[in-house]
Amino acid sequence: MNKILLYNPKSAVAKHRIPNSILNIAASVEGKYDWVVVDGNCETNPLEKIESYLRTGEFGYLGFTVMPGPQLREAIPLSKTIKQKYPYTTMIWGGYFPSSQPKAVLNSGFVDFIINGPGDNAFPRLIDALEKHEPYEFIKNLIYKADRKITKTIKEDLLDQDSLPPLPYDKLGTFYPIDKYLGKTYLGKRTMAYHSSIGCPFTCSFCAVVPIYEARWKAKSAKTVYKDVKYIKDRWGADAIEFHDNNFFVSEKRTVEFAKLIEPENMSWWGMARIDTMDKFSDASLTQIRKAGCKIIFFGAESGNDDILEQLDKGGTQTGEQIIRFAERLKQFDIIPEYSFVLGTPAATPEKVQAQIDFEINFIKNIKAVNPRTEIVLYTYTPVPTEGSELYKQVLEQGFEYPQSLEDWMSPAWESFDLRKNPLTPWLKPEMIDKIRNFETVLNGVYPTVTDIRLNDLKRKSIKLLSTLRYKANLYKYPYEIKLLQRYWKYRQPEIQGF
Repeated sequence: MNKILLYNPKSAVAKHRIPNSILNIAASVEGKYDWVVVDGNCETNPLEKIESYLRTGEFGYLGFTVMPGPQLREAIPLSKTIKQKYPYTTMIWGGYFPSSQPKAVLNSGFVDFIINGPGDNAFPRLIDALEKHEPYEFIKNLIYKADRKITKTIKEDLLDQDSLPPLPYDKLGTFYPIDKYLGKTYLGKRTMAYHSSIGCPFTCSFCAVVPIYEARWKAKSAKTVYKDVKYIKDRWGADAIEFHDNNFFVSEKRTVEFAKLIEPENMSWWGMARIDTMDKFSDASLTQIRKAGCKIIFFGAESGNDDILEQLDKGGTQTGEQIIRFAERLKQFDIIPEYSFVLGTPAATPEKVQAQIDFEINFIKNIKAVNPRTEIVLYTYTPVPTEGSELYKQVLEQGFEYPQSLEDWMSPAWESFDLRKNPLTPWLKPEMIDKIRNFETVLNGVYPTVTDIRLNDLKRKSIKLLSTLRYKANLYKYPYEIKLLQRYWKYRQPEIQGF
């Protein structure tokens, strides 16, 4: 009864990636407890697969990683069904959603424990305590319910990442062929996913990472990252990398060292960064990064309005002027900047909310004017429960509240909320959301994302011709002709579907 089943709920229709978070937990118990992986992305009937293990009577523990959105939608009914049919099992959730919404999760009655942050120590220690019938109150990074009260244990210091055991890729391959996880993307024919660091040293009040890591960041050394990547390249033929770090480029020294190591491997790669951090990188560093295969970098631009950046508690030194200047700077290095913007932050009046949206639309067009290759990703502001932040206080004061029941999160409206497309916030009116979405449609028509590899030159030219007049004339209402083509061609939006 002490075997462990680790479940990765379905998160992608296609091009799913190596389930790194689940593998981290598997590595933490490797050699001590038997474990299996069930990947919802690779199963047509994940419940039946899970039950095939549980029916043996050998599995007493289930670990689910749960991100908001599609994973949550699948995790809730599966967890409920499993707990009803196999009440002796211990259900443990990890990931951003349970850490940010512990009350709804634990009050559901079918989740027993939450791993609040990294589980490299917390998960195996919890299993040890439960197996030995010992107290678990002093295990760090736990949230649980006892005597009708929800208890959070203290946070653990981030571990040295090089000291962690290697991920068990080969054993994962006994459950699912690793080839399934290496998809064709804009970056390459066999693209792998990898985490080289955890956390972020900043405290943006709109970011779900902040409450979990609390402005902390720890990274593997450049040599360790190179060693891991090269292993997957040599073993399974990976030719490109998506670095899923919250902030890959924190250290210029580490980034350049990795770039020099990976350069001979001829791999393309992508990662996430801050504009004000990378703007401090020397020209020589940026040249080396591009030479080593970095083709595109995701940046949280968020807003061109300095007052909004302050409201979002963006921190650092980022300004609207810098956002435009840096996009222009990257042209000389042939690196594509992928800028995300957050529209629809709280304001005192509807007129001020609308003014912010209009400002950002014009600002984005200015960025496109100086560097047309800049990829633009649009989000509507969705509140994150960052306790103590001024922005979250504003959110609560304006009447926003989360669902109290875990199952209420399964509604289509709240799933759209999780994907930051439909905010359900009192200060955003339907016509404002329509303007954001319509502008996005026109923008993507004039500048189809380079990451959609299914769009050929003819399709790109056709949709651009159809959209340019609207874009130049600021005519964004009712772009049905563009939406029709995008739907017919199954246009991909990177912020929802990845590369």
